[in-house]
Amino acid sequence: MAKFTKTVFKGADETAAYLSSEIESSALSCTLVEESRQVIGDVTVIVRVFEKYYMRNSSRASLTLVVTGGADECFVVAIGSGGGESSLFKFDWGAADNFVSVVESALISY
Repeated sequence: MAKFTKTVFKGADETAAYLSSEIESSALSCTLVEESRQVIGDVTVIVRVFEKYYMRNSSRASLTLVVTGGADECFVVAIGSGGGESSLFKFDWGAADNFVSVVESALISY
């Protein structure tokens, strides 16, 4: 499992849309599985779950993206999981780190 967090000084909706585009374009096998958007007062919470297939070990990894904030500032959490070959061992050949690094790289230039 891998995790990345960062505060971004842009709106939650704009940031989630940008990151979703970057994540989905990072690989042909990457797809948005499910999403949820809730507004509570001035705070928007966006949760998106992506899945990516890895041919090298015939497995799938997931990336959960959570963007929480308002119109001018938000907090991003990206958590990658899965990608392992076995149910006995949690060794994923770096799949979770690789998936999370897409979000980290996208926010460097954002």
